[in-house]
Amino acid sequence: MCGIVGYVGYRDAAPVLLQGLRRLEYRGYDSYGIATLASHVCVHKKAGKVSDLPDNPGILQGTIGIGHTRWATHGIPSDINAHPHQDCTDQIAVVHNGIIENYAHLKRDLIGRGHIFRSETDTEVIAHLIEEAYTNDLLEAVRKTLPLLSGSYALLIISAGEKRLIAARNQSPLVLGIGDGEIFAASDITPLLEYTSRVVYLDDGDIAELKPDSYTVYFGDTPAEREIKEITWTPDRVLKGGFAHYMLKEIFEQPDAIHQALHAVSEETLPSSLRQASSMTVVACGSSYHAGMIFRYLIEPACGIPVRLELGSEYKYTPVPFSDVIIGISQSGETADTLAAIRKGICNNVKTVAITNVLNSSITRSAHDTILMHAGPEMSVAASKSFIAQVGVLMQIVNILSGGRCYDILSHARYAIEQVLLTDLTDAVDLCSAAEHLFYVGRGVFYPVMMEGALKMKEISYIHAEAYAAGEIKHGPFALLSPATPVIAICTPGPAYEVMLGNMKEMKARGTPIIAIGNDDDSDVRDIADVTIPLPKAHPWIQVLTSTVLLQLLAYYTANRLGREIDMPRNLAKSVTVE
Repeated sequence: MCGIVGYVGYRDAAPVLLQGLRRLEYRGYDSYGIATLASHVCVHKKAGKVSDLPDNPGILQGTIGIGHTRWATHGIPSDINAHPHQDCTDQIAVVHNGIIENYAHLKRDLIGRGHIFRSETDTEVIAHLIEEAYTNDLLEAVRKTLPLLSGSYALLIISAGEKRLIAARNQSPLVLGIGDGEIFAASDITPLLEYTSRVVYLDDGDIAELKPDSYTVYFGDTPAEREIKEITWTPDRVLKGGFAHYMLKEIFEQPDAIHQALHAVSEETLPSSLRQASSMTVVACGSSYHAGMIFRYLIEPACGIPVRLELGSEYKYTPVPFSDVIIGISQSGETADTLAAIRKGICNNVKTVAITNVLNSSITRSAHDTILMHAGPEMSVAASKSFIAQVGVLMQIVNILSGGRCYDILSHARYAIEQVLLTDLTDAVDLCSAAEHLFYVGRGVFYPVMMEGALKMKEISYIHAEAYAAGEIKHGPFALLSPATPVIAICTPGPAYEVMLGNMKEMKARGTPIIAIGNDDDSDVRDIADVTIPLPKAHPWIQVLTSTVLLQLLAYYTANRLGREIDMPRNLAKSVTVE
């Protein structure tokens, strides 16, 4: 979940690394650090956000260096626990994304052999192990060290006296950028876009030796060929473009995102495993799990295909019957729990399909088939356009499997989202921003929509928000209703409309303020609600999309009213690459 970046070339390394860490800060922002190589290894590291640092701290010289922005796993965020970590001699520096599972055993042995540790992290054991193996050849020392490590890692390592950088990967993402007279390494492509469009994705087990004018990838002791890919994303796609926050920019990019997603899969490109499946299992985490739940509500009545829905974090440890195909949904393609589920399916001879936003991510190289969402880079930690793109892809799958009966409906998706982007939510924000607790309720396919809305609210506003299927709120949560606990309810025409109206009246009778999302001309909803958020009339599939966007905007404007760190909410990271 941390972000790492490395550079070898002709430029001063520190400014390149700092800019790269700012691009990667959505992966973790508890602390940051940089090490550069001149006559010796120079290190600057500190608790806090790299975005608060000047462009060059001044003390770092040299044209080779490594950097890290941290999401803490072992040890509190502090100057000492920040990366890079060094050996006893301060001649070796390491940055690491991942978790070393056997670090405690390794650390005890190293202390027994006289090594002195300065941090609480698992990463520091790597520096000391390399120190023990080092005999004037950093590459060979890294080769000897890696078999001792259990767990996941993307590593960048430098050593005094060596004009090169060593990179290694196992179950954590790492990509090389190939420039002219310079080589880059990073957790993802965003820090590379300003310098090169040519990238090489490392595979698990790879070790790379990086020099200014060359690089060599090894698998074990043997040189390995890795294809150079051409990236079409441009630097301006990862800038705010005049918006106050990345999240708001990305919400407003959703008309394009849904358009791209609906064209991401077609009759011709739909994987045969999906076309032939009589049952499916969807495995995902967080927002992706909510997208999977929407998919289940849509596909079962439309196609008669039963769908199991599993949390990635539980699936690996639960004996469950296998269906015809496992669909793993992950925005980053690096979600550790979802990757583990895909690999579990493959080990049991089950067909697997990945739905992701990132070409050549780990999930695309693990699953049998991949559907790319083409949502473009998403920098805010809270998913917005990537969620809409996931739902768009899944809707298109249902459409194709149902014989194309929904093409006309989906053709209105782009315009429908554009319609709601400028909705005035001031009254709703007034209620939400004054509350400590919020309830979100809906029925049918709108239940997972409300789950996603509640997740967005608590992610970025820090208001406690819980979602319930509306009929379930009487089974316990009713005890928490009061004039201080607003309820956000969605009530649109359909089989559950009358029942939903009744649920809202029951909650209103307890003095609970009601914020209702309903058709813009629905007087029954307006009569019950304290605040009404109008939803343009449309097919329920389209209203799934438009109500999702309205809930994203409600969370954004509430968080903005409260002065929260919207793009980098506390304790969270964009890509969850550890279990």
